[in-house]
Amino acid sequence: MPVATAAPALPRRAGLMLRSLRYYRSEIAIAAAILLIDAVVSLWSPQVFTGGNTANVAQAAAPLVVMALGVLVVVITGGIDLSVGSTFSLSGMVAGLALGAGSSWPVAVLVGLGVGGAVGLANGLLVTFVGLAPFVVTLISYAVAGSLAFVITDGHSIAILDPDFWMLNGGALVPGIVNYLLFCLLGVAGLEFALRKLVLGRWVYAVGSNDKAARLLGIPVRATRCGVYVLSGLCAAFSSMLSLSYISNAEATSGGNMMLQAIAACVIGGASLFGGTGSAIGAMLGAVMITVIQNGVNLIGINSFWQGSVTGLVILVAVLIDRVTKARA
Repeated sequence: MPVATAAPALPRRAGLMLRSLRYYRSEIAIAAAILLIDAVVSLWSPQVFTGGNTANVAQAAAPLVVMALGVLVVVITGGIDLSVGSTFSLSGMVAGLALGAGSSWPVAVLVGLGVGGAVGLANGLLVTFVGLAPFVVTLISYAVAGSLAFVITDGHSIAILDPDFWMLNGGALVPGIVNYLLFCLLGVAGLEFALRKLVLGRWVYAVGSNDKAARLLGIPVRATRCGVYVLSGLCAAFSSMLSLSYISNAEATSGGNMMLQAIAACVIGGASLFGGTGSAIGAMLGAVMITVIQNGVNLIGINSFWQGSVTGLVILVAVLIDRVTKARA
């Protein structure tokens, strides 16, 4: 009897594995590309595969991974969020002011998240209920939030003096797993599960694929769109809290390049700017690839001014591959 019952289970498991491999073929290709980049860099700098360098890359990538997850859900719905970099800066400055005023670091983190949620809600309401274009709305938010980050502190940086704030990034809520890694894994796993298995996740894909058809099917298109902008603002704010906990200094310009990198991470990870496609795992790998490229440029000793050019070339290759793949499909 045990042999008879176990035999059909093997083909089912093999079929499930093959389906998963086909579903995540783009993500597997990105992971292979990351290893290939590290292998090339190792020809000039052997320490690229050391534990210390790997930990540094993971810690540097964590804020970008969290931000990219928020941008991803907006992109899947066919929108765009250009305000995440300024939201990153503003929420970090407000949290720094709260810490300077004597608030405990958990309270300061909640205040920072509140700022991110408020910016995201404003974006969502203007896009969904007022009917303004996402590009225009988030461009306005980018300008306003970026300006406020300077105004509230007159452009000065804020040193974080709370001796326990480092625990948000470098502590270990789960023994053996550093917090920055834990938050990334939970965020990626939770969002991927929601997108693939939950009704709300299917709504996100449906809105991005065809919002008119989604509305006819009874999907709350406006609420879904508004919700993804709120989530994007919260992710941008939390990524700022992780970075603030790591460097212990709040700067009004800290999120200057984050917006472009977050969108690039989503595109490299397989998301389409026209909406309807994308995965949390792909966005995470895209963020890791950008960080690996930056790390490789530094290890080889190339002028850091070339980082943007190299990243842009990788984005171009990713978009061309995605276009060819869809054409064949």
